[in-house]
Amino acid sequence: MNAVGVWGTGRYVPSRVRGNAEVAAAVGVTAEWIVERTGVRRRHVAAGEQAASDLAAEAVRRALASAGVTAAQLGLLVCATSTPDELGPATACRVQALVGAGNAVALDVSAACSGWLFGAKVAHDWLREEDGPMLAVVVGVEAYSKFLDPADRGTAVLFADGAAATVLGPVEPPGGLGGFRLGSDGTLADRVLIPAGGSRRPASRETLAEGAHRIRMDGRTVSRFIRDAFPRMLHETLERHGLAVGDIDHVITHQPNPVLLRRLAAEAGLADRMTVVGDLVGNIGAASAPYALATAHAEGLLQPGDLILLTVFGAGMTWGSALLRWSEPPGGTDHERHERKEALS
Repeated sequence: MNAVGVWGTGRYVPSRVRGNAEVAAAVGVTAEWIVERTGVRRRHVAAGEQAASDLAAEAVRRALASAGVTAAQLGLLVCATSTPDELGPATACRVQALVGAGNAVALDVSAACSGWLFGAKVAHDWLREEDGPMLAVVVGVEAYSKFLDPADRGTAVLFADGAAATVLGPVEPPGGLGGFRLGSDGTLADRVLIPAGGSRRPASRETLAEGAHRIRMDGRTVSRFIRDAFPRMLHETLERHGLAVGDIDHVITHQPNPVLLRRLAAEAGLADRMTVVGDLVGNIGAASAPYALATAHAEGLLQPGDLILLTVFGAGMTWGSALLRWSEPPGGTDHERHERKEALS
């Protein structure tokens, strides 16, 4: 049974940029205040006609180009999002149609900012159970701007729109994904949520009037949760696999707040090995971790044999970790490999 690893990555953010000066004016702070407390300098905003599936489809196309494969070769398409096109059907089905992945089973995973790694676990196990070779793509996407209160300082300065995708397929050991550990604590489910629009509080004049279709977040609780979750997942992963901090070549994590991330990385002795992208794209939820992975890939930071620690945490509350031993995808000429790398830029 082959290991399952990364064949290609892709990332996409909309063209419109919302800078700190624009955001600061609406929430009553300065642009400098935002940078000092969050590290976010800019965020991308989807156009009015762009839905989550449109962003996701572009990231999937770029990941397929990176891997040197076609949409028709996909057997599974998993979309992780908390801002779906509609309550139903699955946004993955919209993405499937947009990219022409007619042979793929398409499904959504809803685990907020942890969604991409939860989806990667689904795809990993799915591929390992298949009788023959098969490829999967896991895409994280959020269109948070559609659900933001521009006057809410706790959310408007952080959340943004974007997508990132990862093509997964068989690789030769010791490459590939492993060591998954996922968790949830539903007693904290009300700390980050969109209160209305679901079956508990369907849309009504009242929910619209009270702004209950906007993201609400208890920032202090979320910050404490992250400060606990990251070092705990790091310690547990190292102990479980008999590793030391020095054995980790790269850290790819969710990007809720670059200032907090850099502090946690420094405390863990990993400051020079964590890829931080949140300063340029903000918190893009389920797309954050795969966007960081795609960025590290595009910048040539990942070499065959490198050991990557993946960590995520999000609403629910949810969290997860895994290890990824980076490897070159099998097959392909040097020219084809060059074409894949060019597609990342």
